[in-house]
Amino acid sequence: MTTQLGGPPPVEPVGGLDAAAPQVAASIATGGTIAGRPKSLFRLGFEVFVQNRLAIVGIVVVALAVLFCFVGPLLYRTDQVTVDLTSANLAPGPGHPLGTDGSGYDVLGRLMVGGQTSLIVGFAAAAIATIVGTVWGAIAGFFGGVVDGVMMRIVDAILAIPILFLLLFLVTIVRPSLPVMIFVIGLTAWLVPARLVRGESLTLRVREYVQAVRVMGGSSWRSVTRHIMPNVVGTVIVNATFQVADAILLVAYLGYLGLGISPPATDWGGMLSNGTQYVFLNYWWLIYPAGLAIIIVVVAVNLVGDGLRDAVEVRLERR
Repeated sequence: MTTQLGGPPPVEPVGGLDAAAPQVAASIATGGTIAGRPKSLFRLGFEVFVQNRLAIVGIVVVALAVLFCFVGPLLYRTDQVTVDLTSANLAPGPGHPLGTDGSGYDVLGRLMVGGQTSLIVGFAAAAIATIVGTVWGAIAGFFGGVVDGVMMRIVDAILAIPILFLLLFLVTIVRPSLPVMIFVIGLTAWLVPARLVRGESLTLRVREYVQAVRVMGGSSWRSVTRHIMPNVVGTVIVNATFQVADAILLVAYLGYLGLGISPPATDWGGMLSNGTQYVFLNYWWLIYPAGLAIIIVVVAVNLVGDGLRDAVEVRLERR
């Protein structure tokens, strides 16, 4: 071992590098630094998310639901178009693991097809609501003043109308279909993300980097798209997961009330509504599968949202 002139010799940890490994592991677990380099915000948030076991379970459940609904029909082929009254209301058994409904459709196959509608509408409507709400809230919060007052009064006016009532009104005007339901639910669900993003924008617009864009002659649109919107992405992602769950429930509400997509297509809410007609005949296979599917998927999406919220909060505290 060599020593530097005029200074103390370097100190090695007792036991060599192997003894230093626990210290490094402890530094990682506590969100500290390694070799003077702090963790990135993404890595810190990812570690917090992974530690949330319920969020991991939620991701697994959502992934299994997607595989069940979109890959399942390729492996378990059933006829969900032709009515077969000779096979109506058969109890679960060989050939029909979950029985058949009043039209002779296989319930397991119908659960897959109905899940496709519910998941497509849920994710697509959440995407539309998130995009529209983010842009609306970012513009309102950045400009403030009269622009903010007018834009947010529009949001408050629409929020004053019960969303379910508004959906019932809209679906009675137009014929319910998959694109129509995506469009209608998406354009009624953007109000909450708009208010959340607007609140974030009010605090971000006074930051130094946003003010620097104005001083350098940058446009207001550049400030909104390049600095305001990217910095609210954490809040937007968390809210988007809850938007998916809300959209799936709204599809179920409309289907249960008989205002879902037209037969022979269906969704989980429509299946549940049809099953309640036989509740006194003890045809449990017409009620429980669709009801449990709605509950499980909605709870799983909410668990993912809770995990993302914890991860984002840690990233914001660190930043």
